[in-house]
Amino acid sequence: MNIFKVNNFFGFFMVALAITSCVQKIEQTSSLKQESNCRQVQHQMGEAKICDEPKRIVALGPNVLEPLLALQVQAIAFADHIGFYTKDYTNPLEQIPYLGKYINESMTNVGIAYTPNIEQILKVKPDLILGVEINNASQYEMLSKIAPTLILDWDKPMENMKTIAQAVNRETQAEELLQTTQAQIAKAKTEFAPVVKKHPKVLLLYAKGLQELISDNSRGLCSSLVKDLGFQLVSPPKSNPSQPDTRTPISLEILPQLEKADSIILLGYNFSQPETLKDIDNFAQHQLTETQQAWAKNEIAQSLEASKEGRVYYIPAYMCLGLTGAIGTELYLNELKTQLLPKL
Repeated sequence: MNIFKVNNFFGFFMVALAITSCVQKIEQTSSLKQESNCRQVQHQMGEAKICDEPKRIVALGPNVLEPLLALQVQAIAFADHIGFYTKDYTNPLEQIPYLGKYINESMTNVGIAYTPNIEQILKVKPDLILGVEINNASQYEMLSKIAPTLILDWDKPMENMKTIAQAVNRETQAEELLQTTQAQIAKAKTEFAPVVKKHPKVLLLYAKGLQELISDNSRGLCSSLVKDLGFQLVSPPKSNPSQPDTRTPISLEILPQLEKADSIILLGYNFSQPETLKDIDNFAQHQLTETQQAWAKNEIAQSLEASKEGRVYYIPAYMCLGLTGAIGTELYLNELKTQLLPKL
């Protein structure tokens, strides 16, 4: 064989070997780099592997959209608890209660939080899905096949903020937000101290007109913030006193037995016929009108000392049930200040 051809063949072989080796090293480096940007995020249903910073996030419920927005992260798709709006959110400010002003781009509407539209979720090609255990646990297996999915506990807003922050690489911002929220509550507790001293006992009821009155003093922002401010929550009589406070339906006839309450907070809700809500600016009043009118006309309600002395307050339940984190806390706290502080 011609020695020139042998040398040529050997040279080409060595070049090819070098290129192959180089490509392998690049691939290994790229793989290692990608792995270094990944993290295992623990949640209610296990753990999810999330890499880099998710950009296409689906939020199944306002209570998981809220922490994202507080961290200045936008979602591409959203499912509300109630079908207030059925088309895509092209103008969130006028289409999403309370949170719309924090949203600076359009979002796809993927249905209702507890029955999301899987076809629509597939279409938006998410890289992260956020849901809540009481709504989405049964859908977790399906959702996690579409994208990494975090299922959170509605009742643990601080833990939820930390989990979502880890997923979107905003852990430092989350700690700052949590500290700010705690500082707001501590400051407010001082402001409320004279009110608490004079009128310490509060009856807190979820209300839809007067057909549904529910006491729930055991969990959630609605009750926890009132207690954090120093108030004592009055509970209705329980059939089993050894049981902790839970959601307890009560009748109008029981209200006179709760006269020891200095004040009453009615968390109004009206989610029937959401299509009749013509303007999101009237959302709060839409939730309260039925309850306010029914309470004003009812003899038992008006016979209570709190009613006679003008210490019955009306707040939309959505504010503290749907928004359990930093934004909801600030909104709810401001509403309590507006209504309760001037009454001293």
